[in-house]
Amino acid sequence: MELILIPGLWLDASSWDDVVPGLRAAGHTPHPVTLPGVGATASESADIGLADWIADVVARIDELPAPVALVGHSGGGNVAWGAASARPDRVARVVLVDSVPPAPGAEISEFPVVDGVVPFPGWDSFDEPDVADLDAPTRERWAARTHTVPARVPTDAIVLEDARRFDVPVRVLSGAADDAALLDMLAGWPPFLGEFEAIEDRAVTRLGSGHWPQFSQPEALTRAIVDALG
Repeated sequence: MELILIPGLWLDASSWDDVVPGLRAAGHTPHPVTLPGVGATASESADIGLADWIADVVARIDELPAPVALVGHSGGGNVAWGAASARPDRVARVVLVDSVPPAPGAEISEFPVVDGVVPFPGWDSFDEPDVADLDAPTRERWAARTHTVPARVPTDAIVLEDARRFDVPVRVLSGAADDAALLDMLAGWPPFLGEFEAIEDRAVTRLGSGHWPQFSQPEALTRAIVDALG
C-alpha cells in the first residue's frame, strides 16, 4: 500500500527514518513528507496555514495509485484527517500516532510565536508522560533536528465538510490510552468524542510509549502501523 507519512509539528520527513525500512520490508511503499514552510522564515511562511498543509497532502494523494493510507503523528493527525475528508474516495485508511481525529473547527494547539514563526518549545514544555521514554541523547539529537513551523498552522481551525470521511477506517495508535481510556478522555471534549464515534470503522491500540514512539520505540511503532493497515 502507498503510505503518506505525515510528521507532527517541528519535524520533517526524516523523523520517520527509523520506521520506513520496516514498512518497506512489510511490502508497503512509504512516502515521508516535509510540509510547506517548515524551517522557513516568517516572511517566507506568513501566508501558509493548516489548509496549505492539507492541500499538500491531498496533492500527493492525487499523484499516487490507490490504495493510499495516511499516517499522521501528533499535529500531523489533523493534516491526515483533513486530507481524508478532502479525498474520502481515495484514502483507504488513516492511522493516527498519539493523535485523534479533530472535530470541525478544532486547532492543533497554541505555542509561543517567536520572530513570526513557531519554534520547538523544548522538551520541558511537555508533560512528563509524553517524554518519559526519551533518553537524554535522543532528546538532544532530535531537538537539534527540529524546525520552526509557520505561525498560523498550530492555531488554524480545521475545515471538515464531507461526511464521507466517517467511512474511512481509522486506527489510533495511542501512547498511553487503550480504547476505554481514550473514550473517557474524549468525553471531556464532546465535539471530539462525537467526531470519533461517528467513524464507522475505528479502533485504538495502546503502544505503551510517550508521545514520540518513532524515536523511543521505532520497531514497535512500525509493527503497530503494519498491523493497523490490516
